[in-house]
Amino acid sequence: MLRIPQPIVDALLAHARAGYPLETCGILGGVDDAVSEFYPMANVDQSREHFRMEPKEQFAVAKDLRAKGKVIVAVYHSHPDTPARPSEEDIRLALTPNVSHAILSLAGAEPVLKAFRIAAGLSTPDPIEIRPA
Repeated sequence: MLRIPQPIVDALLAHARAGYPLETCGILGGVDDAVSEFYPMANVDQSREHFRMEPKEQFAVAKDLRAKGKVIVAVYHSHPDTPARPSEEDIRLALTPNVSHAILSLAGAEPVLKAFRIAAGLSTPDPIEIRPA
């Protein structure tokens, strides 16, 4: 289960709305499955259908998390116009092992945040618990 504090959910939503109509992306850090760190990243592909993070940014985040005694808990991205479920490309490109993949959909009247574990080409829902501030 991915545990995310409400202020980080709010920041993730603000990032997705600010980047609309493009996909936004980033990293959520913490300990075990509890998120405590939010790292919005640039989508270097500038696409509304897929994302790619800058490797130098990713390494900087990993270094910062290590210094804090934390790890990458989840990779997140938005879906501006499609549901909060992994696309075939999301599944194919899910290369970060042992993390959750959070997807925030802006396609409906209300945003929808879901998470998945992706391994060996298979996607499994990962429940999310949103914790109060």
